[in-house]
Amino acid sequence: MDLPTRLERHQVPLYVGAILTGLAVGLLAPGAGFAAAVTPLLGALLYVTFLQVPARELVRSLRAGRFLGALLVVDFVLVPLVVAALLPLVPDDRAVRVGVLLVLLAPCVDYVVVFTGLAGGAAGRLLAATPLLLLAQLLLLPVYLLLFLGPGLADVVALGPFLEAFGSLVLLPLALAWLTQAWATRRPARARVAAVAGAAMVPLMVGTLLVVVASQVPTLAADPGRVAGVVPVYVLFPVVMALLGALVGRLLRFPAGDGRALLFSGITRNSLVVLPVALALGPAYAAAPVVVVTQTLVEVVGMVVAVRVVPRLV
Repeated sequence: MDLPTRLERHQVPLYVGAILTGLAVGLLAPGAGFAAAVTPLLGALLYVTFLQVPARELVRSLRAGRFLGALLVVDFVLVPLVVAALLPLVPDDRAVRVGVLLVLLAPCVDYVVVFTGLAGGAAGRLLAATPLLLLAQLLLLPVYLLLFLGPGLADVVALGPFLEAFGSLVLLPLALAWLTQAWATRRPARARVAAVAGAAMVPLMVGTLLVVVASQVPTLAADPGRVAGVVPVYVLFPVVMALLGALVGRLLRFPAGDGRALLFSGITRNSLVVLPVALALGPAYAAAPVVVVTQTLVEVVGMVVAVRVVPRLV
């Protein structure tokens, strides 16, 4: 068995190990400057993710009207309603609430594909919809934040960090991935490019999780009580969304693979991609990035459970 296959087979324990290592490293070396590596690693991670989505697959995903429509309804209609219902349970701290809103309102586009595949879901279909989910959250996240935070939104979240994060983490990796695909189709290296992308996915995810956690642990350790109140919300959210996602899949009579992909998209959040936006909020909102990373810690544990539970639910 080659190394990429071994990594893929053991990726879940590797992710958990990366988080535990990040916790340890962040506590032992709190001033190591891990935050500077977050955006480059995320860009590389999304590049190899998009490299596995041929441009023609994006067009094909647009034709999968029922699945794509259900995906958009779950992530951008049902999720905001659930968040609105859970928000009163979040501590009345503006920085904490901003972090919760940022992370819960944005659907995941990276390791959701991995966990969907492990649970027997239609991972390929979800992967093909990734660019559309990213574009939709870019357009809708400011609108939802305005609805939840009111007219004071401009004092908290500037448009610049959103555009910068979208450009560096979405548009640039997507453009580079499609240029790479165009180059590879004209050369015998195409298969090697796809193989390298697949092999790089797990190590990049491990590195990203480790650096993200290590960069935020010192702040969390300095004031654990401030973010402890969000943990019950992060536990309740995937439970509620799993039930709603399963219900939507049954109402639409989706096959099991599509239903599981829909459910995982609803319960998994985009903590890694919104983290640079949270980091750009400034010192007054220093708790927001920690709140975002706390969601990642809770979610990875939840995903390990979901991989076993979801096949029974759908």
